[in-house]
Amino acid sequence: MPKTSDEPQDKALPGRKAQAARNDGIILDAARAVFLADAGAPISAVAERAGVGISALYRRYPSKDVLLRTLCYDGLRRYNAEAEAALEDSDGWRGLVGFLERVVDADVHSLTVRLAGAFTPDDSIVPDVQRSGELTTELVRRAHATGRLRSEVTDLDLGLVLDACAAVSTPEPERTTQLRRRVLSLLVDGMAGVGELPGPAPQPGEFAWRWQPRTSR
Repeated sequence: MPKTSDEPQDKALPGRKAQAARNDGIILDAARAVFLADAGAPISAVAERAGVGISALYRRYPSKDVLLRTLCYDGLRRYNAEAEAALEDSDGWRGLVGFLERVVDADVHSLTVRLAGAFTPDDSIVPDVQRSGELTTELVRRAHATGRLRSEVTDLDLGLVLDACAAVSTPEPERTTQLRRRVLSLLVDGMAGVGELPGPAPQPGEFAWRWQPRTSR
């Protein structure tokens, strides 16, 4: 049967979508590298690293604020996905430790540290933020139930652990990963330690200041 003129267009559409998705991935990967190195870098640096024209980038992300927001929100959703996977582990302590290892290896938390305050959050992220809190609380509860996690550790302490690992950085990505794993191992041993932790635990909202625009601090 002869092909109609519509058939090639229908078949080409998935290809265009696939190419658009690949281009989007290239842009986001470039943006992540650029803004982790310098959150104040211009959006043109992202286009240059991605190898796309600035107009093509702006078609996907109409402003730097939108691009930064997308990066940070994607990081939070990755965090939530890893937490959900950890809750599938029948051993609460093993699940928590594996979760921390995967989040550190994926360098998820560095985006929070570097990009917080560099863009204006919107309400679209609220459900993911709430979900993040629920998942973290449950991970800590299950780890406590095993008797391995010291009783003083709270869900907000996990943020301190991830902050400490994200602070480790060298010019060599592989070496950075090695050192972050080393630091995490030291911190995990401390989480399973004995004795009284100094100072009060982090309080809800104590780090909310980091999300304020940097110009208003």
